[in-house]
Amino acid sequence: MFDIAFSELMVIMLVALVVIGPERLPKVARTAGNLWGRMQRYVHSVKNDIANDLAIEEAKQLRGSIGKEIASVEQTMQEARMALEQKILDAQMGKSTDTPDEQKPSVKQSSTTTSTPV
Repeated sequence: MFDIAFSELMVIMLVALVVIGPERLPKVARTAGNLWGRMQRYVHSVKNDIANDLAIEEAKQLRGSIGKEIASVEQTMQEARMALEQKILDAQMGKSTDTPDEQKPSVKQSSTTTSTPV
């Protein structure tokens, strides 16, 4: 996080020893260590909260997309069921289910063109 070399740390400690004094330095160091630990725990807690919020949002989006897919599949199944029931009813009534596109033409009309040799 901070790029402090050992020599820089020694200078900081020496200045702190001179400014604060040898009798109060251990108490100040302990307090600084406690504050540093609290800050690290707070930052860790905030990171976890943000990660949890993002995970919840992603789960909601995934749930929505899965719900849409399920609705699409259910609709497709309903349409297939209705088509199948219609074919069953038509078969029971003796109707033909062939559509004009599916029926084969009985006679094909071919166009005859006369070609003249060149």
